[in-house]
Amino acid sequence: MTSDALPQEWRTWIQENLARGCAAEGMAQLMCKDGGFTLAVAQAAIARVAAALASSSDQPAQGTQLIARPNIDTSCNLLNVDGQEIKVLMALDQPRVVLLANVLSSQECDDLCRYTQDRLSPSPVIDAVAGSHALHAHRTSRGAMLQRAETELIGRIEARLAALVDWPVERGEGMQVLRYETGHEYRPHFDWFDASQSGPRKHLEHGGQRLASIVMYLNDVADGGGTSFPAVGLQTQPSKGSAVFFCNTDPFGVPDKLSLHAGMPVGSGVKMIATKWLRERQY
Repeated sequence: MTSDALPQEWRTWIQENLARGCAAEGMAQLMCKDGGFTLAVAQAAIARVAAALASSSDQPAQGTQLIARPNIDTSCNLLNVDGQEIKVLMALDQPRVVLLANVLSSQECDDLCRYTQDRLSPSPVIDAVAGSHALHAHRTSRGAMLQRAETELIGRIEARLAALVDWPVERGEGMQVLRYETGHEYRPHFDWFDASQSGPRKHLEHGGQRLASIVMYLNDVADGGGTSFPAVGLQTQPSKGSAVFFCNTDPFGVPDKLSLHAGMPVGSGVKMIATKWLRERQY
């Protein structure tokens, strides 16, 4: 069924619930559960009704219009990006999570680790009140922030990622390389900025929301160090050259609480990763 063929009773239900201020994400889930619709049809139907309401009132309801956001084509198992044959290993729709192999070559991983080894310092978090960077016991790694296209290697990787997720390089923050030693972790957290808190709200002023994240694994880890999504019972394991992509908002731009994730403690050895955050607007 397409959104155009939606029964009138469901159209009325959508309109009434939007008028009540219900979140589009929750409405789409109910339509899938109670009406047997696919998520894509439910989202498209809600967006159509919301657009009609906005047209009549000139005031669109927040979180009811589909937005453009980074994504990966997972309709096939092998993606040729920038001459790199990237394998799709796993894809989840909600939250949107895609696990990929061979995003970086072994040499690129080694070069990135070597380039940043003398620049690592304790990794901070964003203070909820001031918006400044502060150290916190929940994050025990060391890291280095890189500028976009700081070197030919970094520029090449950024261009590949932009093509992979169909999102302009200019809408991405600079990469961050992180080193986790035995016992180090990053406890469950969100990458999206909470607009209800004064600190994170300041970061929305420059580039808007963090719509998606890419975590690239730069080495093999024998024990621990996975990326966990506890809200959905999913965990990806580090493998050199692989990456996990995930969206931080739902298709309507609403921060997705299912995107809660954590860097699990390293059981032995060292874990090296590179993280890329993708913004709503030019950063």
